[in-house]
Amino acid sequence: MMNRLANAFIAILLPLLVVEADAKPKWVQQNSTAGGSSPWLMRNVANPRPRPGGCRFRPWVCEQGKHPATARMRCCRDQCVDVASDVAHCGLCGIRCPFTRQCCRGICTNTNLSPFNCGRCGNRCPWRVRCLYGMCGYAEPPPPRPPPRPFPPHPPHPPHPPHPPHPPCPERPTRASP
Repeated sequence: MMNRLANAFIAILLPLLVVEADAKPKWVQQNSTAGGSSPWLMRNVANPRPRPGGCRFRPWVCEQGKHPATARMRCCRDQCVDVASDVAHCGLCGIRCPFTRQCCRGICTNTNLSPFNCGRCGNRCPWRVRCLYGMCGYAEPPPPRPPPRPFPPHPPHPPHPPHPPHPPCPERPTRASP
């Protein structure tokens, strides 16, 4: 009796299982063309490629030797980023620098006005020179000129030799009175 029930159960369910196994998933049926599914879709649905893993569950991959030694790499939103220079993750993950600011050593800095980071990170202006529009000393008057050097004193002139005596002047004739 048990054997007959098992055979009947298999006879009823086996065709249903075969029909279900051949059925396409609902999203494949919706995306199929008039002539059937695309060959690319059929290949990739059957054998999906594994997605490359990020750093979310493996944060140590960011600290391996693929990056420069000066970079402070952290795993932010499943990507390795340098939090010392990335504008979207400045200093820590998720801290975004406002417009016109750059991330310099993990601090959002206005490089248009900062004399320590003038125009770019690490560009320092000389002492007492302002940073304006990202340029050191923009539109400032030139520094004052040093006063001109005085001329050295002239050495004393040697004494002139004595002049030769003048010849005697001829006497002028006197005028006779009329």
